[in-house]
Amino acid sequence: MSEIVNQESSYKHSDLTGKIIGCAMEVHGYIGNGFQEVIYQRALALEMQERGLSFQREYRMQIYYKGVHIGTRRVDFFVEGKVMLELKAVSQLEDVHLAQAINYLEASGIEIGLLINFGSRSLQFKRVMKPK
Repeated sequence: MSEIVNQESSYKHSDLTGKIIGCAMEVHGYIGNGFQEVIYQRALALEMQERGLSFQREYRMQIYYKGVHIGTRRVDFFVEGKVMLELKAVSQLEDVHLAQAINYLEASGIEIGLLINFGSRSLQFKRVMKPK
């Protein structure tokens, strides 16, 4: 079972995830909710670039089953080669969104992820960690 961590600074890459969340807060504060996910992707890319974060958009993750490559999956961003970032633009995050983010971490071998939802009135985010 993966661990979900809210705002703590005691885990791996907390400074980086804090910067990413700050970028997302700026975007949400500026344009609000109600747009399609791709609009938030574009705005977040501009904000992260402005703040000097390196990232790949629509990053193709390799998916493995018992050590065998079985396919790929694109995530919205892979930031600084460390943090997977999955965006949503829905009225409320649901368990299925969190399960999706956890599955991506487990199947790809990436340790840390963020799930960010721009669709609600207040920005929603979850930090997700691959189990040890």
